[in-house]
Amino acid sequence: MNFTRTTAFLATLLCAATLQAAEKTATAQQERMTSCNQQATSQSLKGDERKTFMSKCLKNTDEAPDKSLTPQQQKMKDCNFQATNQSLTGDERKKFMSGCLKNVSAAPAPQENNVTPQQQKMKDCNTQAVTQSLTGDDRKKFMSNCLKAAS
Repeated sequence: MNFTRTTAFLATLLCAATLQAAEKTATAQQERMTSCNQQATSQSLKGDERKTFMSKCLKNTDEAPDKSLTPQQQKMKDCNFQATNQSLTGDERKKFMSGCLKNVSAAPAPQENNVTPQQQKMKDCNTQAVTQSLTGDDRKKFMSNCLKAAS
């Protein structure tokens, strides 16, 4: 009987120790937060500078963000960026992306005489929005104003 109690007591202690160890193990995000925090402190960053640094650090964008991309992913990203800059859509975009990913010379630009004035306005405004790296509501507002001004 005494042996059973001792075994049960030891099993309970082992479970408690395991739970405590599991609770103390930091997640990858917590470790990243600690590391970024230490870096920000060592650089004596405060206020908005610290917030910006922490945001970039936690996203791993402060140092060559494309290191984690495979060569194929990087090529896809580059081709996608080029297609967006050229305002390609639909079949033209598919053809361009296919050629770009195969390292074939880029598909010829669409002929301007097949583009309506409204489409050309859209392309011009879109190019400006991409150049300014606008996204979300800022992009919508810009596009709206750009299209109205271009009229």
